[in-house]
Amino acid sequence: MARPWRIEFEGAYYHILSRGNEQRDIFYDDKDRLLFIDTLGEVSDRFDVDVFAFVLMSNHYHILLRTNQGNLSKAMQWLGVTYTRRFNNRHVRSGHLFQGRFKSIVVENDAYVFELSCYIHRNPLRAGIVKRLTDYKWSSYPLYAYGRIGPEWLKTDLILSFFSSKDGHKDYRERVQRYAGEEARLWEDLRHGLIMGTQKFVDRIKSRYISARPHREVPQQRRLVGRMDPKMILDQASESLSCDIEKYREARRLYGTDKENRDLLLYFLWQRGGYTNVEIGELFGVTYTAVSHIVKKVKAQLKTDRIFKQKYEKYNSQIKM
Repeated sequence: MARPWRIEFEGAYYHILSRGNEQRDIFYDDKDRLLFIDTLGEVSDRFDVDVFAFVLMSNHYHILLRTNQGNLSKAMQWLGVTYTRRFNNRHVRSGHLFQGRFKSIVVENDAYVFELSCYIHRNPLRAGIVKRLTDYKWSSYPLYAYGRIGPEWLKTDLILSFFSSKDGHKDYRERVQRYAGEEARLWEDLRHGLIMGTQKFVDRIKSRYISARPHREVPQQRRLVGRMDPKMILDQASESLSCDIEKYREARRLYGTDKENRDLLLYFLWQRGGYTNVEIGELFGVTYTAVSHIVKKVKAQLKTDRIFKQKYEKYNSQIKM
């Protein structure tokens, strides 16, 4: 298994996710959930970590936090090992509890932290566990939405500061209730699977934390260094494959070979993993949701249409990245 790349620095924001081994439950009952919350509080105190939001599901958890000492790996390793030991002792079991290493996404700023808090708090709704978030008590949502008493170590001021009215709890509750339609748009700013933010932020991370020769065992570094200007790729396509990119961008509707070429080239960019659906959509004059539909269609056709697949392989061989 390739090791994950940890970007660590003082004051860094993160979205943390960890799942149970083989998708199994990491909480058997409410006592386990309380045990985890207590252990998370110890992490906050021992490692100088600010925790902004969390949600505990049956077989995974989400946490939003900030490391004040650039020590994410140490803090999360301690959390995983300590909770596993306490869980195993309580249930008279042994062995791994979590599925490999935790996943971390470094987050650009507090504005993204706010958006991510809305996303993670809606997890019980998306999973169909409850019909109303107020009915789910194993997250920090009740503290934000109703001002309920929670652990002292949970930092709520940052997220609630986005509201100027006297009743920030009501404002947050209404914001989360309206957030369902915005979740997909948020993840358009997830870049290379480990950075949430603008391209400028990605470039700063790249310049500060990656050498010209990325570590061969860290695939995220290789993808980040190898990211090529998508416009350059389209220029190559225009020349080597006789594609009229401007026509694709300006036409209100494409048919036949033009549509097929456009869809294949769009999928080619998407599959590289270095470009968001928004970026790709702007290059081809379509919406980011249209990009998702085209990608799904091309994936299906590549499995059933041999000639179509051969044409795509031609793209791969002629367009250099």
